[in-house]
Amino acid sequence: MTAKQSTQPKLRVSGATKVYNTRSGDLTAIDRCSLDVMDGEIVSIVGPSGCGKTTLLWSMSGLHGLSSGEVLLDGVPVTGPNPEIGLVFQEANLLPWRDLDANINFPFEIKGTKPDRAWINELLHRVGLDGFGGRYPRELSGGMQQRAALVRALSYKPSLLLMDEPFGALDAFTREEMNRLVEEIWMDTHTTIVLITHSIEEAIFLSDRVVVMSPRPGRVASIHEIPFPRPRSLDIMASSEVFNLMNTIKMEIVGSRQSRYPQGGTAAAPQPARAAE
Repeated sequence: MTAKQSTQPKLRVSGATKVYNTRSGDLTAIDRCSLDVMDGEIVSIVGPSGCGKTTLLWSMSGLHGLSSGEVLLDGVPVTGPNPEIGLVFQEANLLPWRDLDANINFPFEIKGTKPDRAWINELLHRVGLDGFGGRYPRELSGGMQQRAALVRALSYKPSLLLMDEPFGALDAFTREEMNRLVEEIWMDTHTTIVLITHSIEEAIFLSDRVVVMSPRPGRVASIHEIPFPRPRSLDIMASSEVFNLMNTIKMEIVGSRQSRYPQGGTAAAPQPARAAE
């Protein structure tokens, strides 16, 4: 199964440039990035640390304004938070004083709308959190908290889901489980997804295309089509085709760093360093 076919992109990033004004001078995090994401497509973005992946994703969300360029969702400029865009962060960011049900209801309270309990209950069942609605975040494991964050992001049925390294802190087994869960939900909903990840294997498993970014200032260096049918099995992920593709992408990332720092050194990161991740 592949992404839905469309002649117009769901998300269009055109000439996106973001310059941060820091104490040590201007820092260009991303420079003239352009990317189209089609309706129902899963696109992963990978690249060396500090290349601006998170800056690009936050610009897509409307949470970070661009210095130049634009982001369009269904042809409409994204200039701030948008109810059509769901976000899953590196940390679950559940409110510790609210139980699971109250955390999931929070976006609806902000929007002043009624939660779709049938859909939420279906999502909770899919992620294995039936019966945990009265539990507080401190009573949930890291994997359970990330499942809850995924449910919260999908609860209001966004047409675009942005995910910023959401499973990076999980153990390998739980991360693999979450990847399969995302694929299962996607096959039912075909929600358009853009994923930031440091795992090339995760990017290949989940994506229709993998975008490789250059070192800072981040630009789109290459785009790889992922030809494997869905659902994707562990057998496919162990194949020589996947291994070769993983190696190609890895060498692009490693080679880009070596080209920038030929003596093996690293550039001093201007403060605040977090801004360019």
